[in-house]
Amino acid sequence: MANLLTLTKSQPVRTLKAGEPLVTAGDAGGDLYVLQSGKLKVERAGLRIATISQPGSLIGEMSVLLGDDHSASVTAITPVEVRVVENAMAFLESTPLVALQVATIACQRLEDTSALLVRIKQEADAGKGEQSFLERIFGAVTGTGTEPAASR
Repeated sequence: MANLLTLTKSQPVRTLKAGEPLVTAGDAGGDLYVLQSGKLKVERAGLRIATISQPGSLIGEMSVLLGDDHSASVTAITPVEVRVVENAMAFLESTPLVALQVATIACQRLEDTSALLVRIKQEADAGKGEQSFLERIFGAVTGTGTEPAASR
């Protein structure tokens, strides 16, 4: 299967300087970005959750697919070039191969997150002290949480 850089070669390129934001948490989504070069940091609630440096990496798919505002801020660490897919939902509807790539990437990220949560839960169950926080995290993801229904 062709990679996203190949599949988006006709899309415009946006250049960012180090320190310049690509997307800001809370802002409206709608566009997809494919990293062409450079390094980006992803922060959510003030915590760095990822660093993106692999050409062809996808940014912005959650807000596009869920129809929500951006849930994280993405900022250039170095000079960056990204391909910009404007009005991404329409683009995905008209290019099934890109939509399949985006779906595959989203599923792989979910699989990685689920595997990490299972590993954390297993370590917690192995006797590393009070685990109510980890149990709440695991419960929130699996839908088996112990928190009162009003707080879910």
